[in-house]
Amino acid sequence: MTDDDRLPDPVAAARALPKGSLVIVRARDAKRRHALGDALRMQTHGLILLAADDPVLADCLHGLHLPEAHARDAAHWRALRPHWVITVAAHSSRGLQAPYADAALLSPVFATKSHPGAKTLTPVRARLMAQRALLPVLALGGVTARNAALLPGFSGIAAIGSLEASARSR
Repeated sequence: MTDDDRLPDPVAAARALPKGSLVIVRARDAKRRHALGDALRMQTHGLILLAADDPVLADCLHGLHLPEAHARDAAHWRALRPHWVITVAAHSSRGLQAPYADAALLSPVFATKSHPGAKTLTPVRARLMAQRALLPVLALGGVTARNAALLPGFSGIAAIGSLEASARSR
């Protein structure tokens, strides 16, 4: 996931990802978000690019990522854009009940710099939630190469901080 504060050069970080990786394009400012989406589309190859809560940008990319509050909209967007990849954010078991989405990002599993002080789900609770979900679940929030081993049963992991570190090491 891109992040205005923690990932100053998301294009460089995205170039370090393996082909087939999913990048959720987020930015508070719509102009910046669209410019970032265009830059990622033009300067990276083999990545799946999703727009965060921006259907206009999603039409230029591969799909849409919805916040948990709008997860029910996945059915609407699936009917209108059956070719899109659609993901949803989830912070509770209820957030994992979006049957028209392709996957959910469950967070925060661990303590994270993005939401300091937020109550974490813990790996055990998050794993139980993921096992009961109706769709594939990616773990998000404080996930590192070290603690990812504590997350069996997830379909994958999502990260901001790991991208930040990857961009710094290039």
